[in-house]
Amino acid sequence: MKKYFSLLLVWAMCFVACNGKNSEEQKETSAEDSVEQQESFADDFSATLAKAEQGDATAQVNLGLMYEYGLGVAQDYYEAVKWYRLAAEQGNAYGQKNLGLMYEFGRGVAQDYYEAVKWYRLSAEQGNVGGQCNLGAMYAGGYGVAQDYTEAVKWYRLAAEQGEAIAQYNLGYMYEYGRGVAKDYTQAMRWYRQAADQGLKPAIEGYNYLKSKGY
Repeated sequence: MKKYFSLLLVWAMCFVACNGKNSEEQKETSAEDSVEQQESFADDFSATLAKAEQGDATAQVNLGLMYEYGLGVAQDYYEAVKWYRLAAEQGNAYGQKNLGLMYEFGRGVAQDYYEAVKWYRLSAEQGNVGGQCNLGAMYAGGYGVAQDYTEAVKWYRLAAEQGEAIAQYNLGYMYEYGRGVAKDYTQAMRWYRQAADQGLKPAIEGYNYLKSKGY
């Protein structure tokens, strides 16, 4: 029997894809390299802070990332939210998407799906693939909005067409099960294949399963 990845799990993966770290590469980093990297991050932090304080939205996003992940500074979700918000309020799509993530997971702010959807939407409407993928997931799961598979497909498609592997997998999933679109195994395989070509494991499994069934 095929073991399906739930849409919720893939939704979580969507966030990781946009913001995660490569743990294998980190494991291969020597202690000496780690010291050098921390010193480099500290230098970067000072320069980024100076630009962020001058109102540079890109620097504000980068500073938020440094605080969120503890790069060159002690990890501090509250400070991360502060800088993401400043960038988001200037209309920066990455700041909006990242602020949405903080609301979604309750990092540095009270968890609030409605606020998460608000910021994802602003980001998505600017064409940000992370915002589009995450907004699609909120519609698919009914978090902060009424569950709407048609809307989920819409946003997954926009991100998938930009090459986002998680969105491609999610779109394939929607086609396989006929959620928000007519069930279509050919289309499911098409999108699974595109995500699989980027190395996404559940997409590889989904594609191989449908292929084994003769689709």
